[in-house]
Amino acid sequence: MAVFQHITQSVRVLLIALLSVPVFAGLVGVVLPAFGYFPALNAFDFNLGVFKHLFALESIVNMTLLSLLTGLIATALSVASAFLLLSVFYRSSYLNRLQSWLSPLLVLPHAAAAIALLFVLSPSGLLASVVSNAVSVFSSGAENLSNTQNVLPPMWEFPYDRFGISIIVALALKELPFVFLIAVSVLSQPQVKRKFDGYFNSATALGYAPVTVFFKAIFPVVYSQVRLPLLAVLAYATANVEIPLLLGPNNPPTLAVAVVQWFNHVDLSMRFQASAAALLQVVVTLIAIGIWLIGENIIERVQGRFYTNGSRYTGQMFASFVAYSVVASYSLLALSIIISTTLWSVATFWTFPTLLPEGFTLLHWKTTLSALAEPVKNTVLLATFVSAFSVLIATLALEAEALNRQDNKRSEYFNRWVGGVLASTLFLPLLVPGVAFLYGLVWFQLTYFNDAVWLHLFISHLVYVLPYVFISLAVAYRKFEPRYIQVAYGMGKSPWQVFVHIKLPLLFAPLLVAFALGVAISFSQYLPTVLSTGGRIATVTTEAVAAASGSSVRLTAVYVLVQIFMPLVGFVLAWWLPTICFNPMGRYTLLRPRKSKL
Repeated sequence: MAVFQHITQSVRVLLIALLSVPVFAGLVGVVLPAFGYFPALNAFDFNLGVFKHLFALESIVNMTLLSLLTGLIATALSVASAFLLLSVFYRSSYLNRLQSWLSPLLVLPHAAAAIALLFVLSPSGLLASVVSNAVSVFSSGAENLSNTQNVLPPMWEFPYDRFGISIIVALALKELPFVFLIAVSVLSQPQVKRKFDGYFNSATALGYAPVTVFFKAIFPVVYSQVRLPLLAVLAYATANVEIPLLLGPNNPPTLAVAVVQWFNHVDLSMRFQASAAALLQVVVTLIAIGIWLIGENIIERVQGRFYTNGSRYTGQMFASFVAYSVVASYSLLALSIIISTTLWSVATFWTFPTLLPEGFTLLHWKTTLSALAEPVKNTVLLATFVSAFSVLIATLALEAEALNRQDNKRSEYFNRWVGGVLASTLFLPLLVPGVAFLYGLVWFQLTYFNDAVWLHLFISHLVYVLPYVFISLAVAYRKFEPRYIQVAYGMGKSPWQVFVHIKLPLLFAPLLVAFALGVAISFSQYLPTVLSTGGRIATVTTEAVAAASGSSVRLTAVYVLVQIFMPLVGFVLAWWLPTICFNPMGRYTLLRPRKSKL
């Protein structure tokens, strides 16, 4: 085995360690205080007293149900909407446009999405202003429009409603692009596409409607391949902190928000209760996953009648109505968010229900940008190093996987075992709630590396960035044309020469997209940044959440636009650079119209 192959195999094992060790160490750091053992607070006895105190809280049931139900309903809505969109627009020219429209929303941080929704859907937001002006015009005539100056905002419960509807709406809107795009990535795989084309052509020739064909022949195959990412979405939705913190009820909050509040309490003894609640959050996430799997089994048992009823138009009208409604609502909401956020960022004085501010100024931008110099520098440096390291590790691990296919049978069992462990480990940080292991991880970091703040921050971001970078890069790496490699080996080239001179130039575009995705994921991290640094290092996201909690609306709007703009720059560069690097003809093909992949 060559030196290069040894290095790639070692990196593959290193990747497993980088993802699993922080999670397990963090869980241990939470489990011990939950059972009463915390040497830093002179607690050395294991007992169940902390759990008894936690379950004696009056609001613990409400907090638990709020986390469970909001996560389940939001995930179900996003999955149902995504597959209804695919069923209606599959093999349509609109599918590629939808993919282009939804892709930028994928990089929008959760905190920025929650703040932007406040500008549109709050009682004094843009929607309420439009409705109030419309009602006034239709009821009193256009000449009395000036009377709306004294109208008070309506008293609806968005945000901060006690049922968590605002959380469900925000989570569903944010997760829909992810579910849609990951399903499209499966549908666009060449082998899968050829098989589905055959199903589709045969079924439509027999008179089946496109939506019926999709749900009877294509959906079962696609769903089985995106099932694990969907469970990761469900786990994230049940334990999310940013959106419930900004849009959810305060008394009681969701369980994840309560855990954060108890961990940050000035009374250090609250760490015991917070640790027990963090473990309860793990149980809530497992219950949500269990309910989801039970729902899958129930649907699987009753779907036989759907497949054999012979109906050729089942769900066609309903799916079309819902899909077009989702597209219209999403487009209207996205346009409203852009308009209201941009206007708030340059507004001087703007009262409800006037549709435009009294004047415009760039003072908020000057104030915010001068204050954001240090957070922007921290954010960009951290995201660059974490993403570059993640791309390097993921590339070498995927190269090890490719080289293993050419290896002898002696190490076949070991390689298969490592591959299985790696596939399971990739989703470990996404399936285990962050509040359940990040606090324990911080405890370990402070115990053994108290002064290495940047190292803590780097590792906390790495456990979230690395899985997404690997998954993004794996699709292109595994579809790499093997004949290029065979020709190079036939000319006597070594694996290292093939990797450097053939694979890296040809995979330049996917490498940049994976890097840009890593940057976007790092930009959006709020909880890992706050916990691992204790507030000593500020990023744009932490400053945006802090601004939304008590600062000016106008300054908050600037923070949101900066959060949206920064990851978009990375993706624009990832799209543009491959057209001029390692691709001399790219500049000429750039202007050609794109064809749908499906």
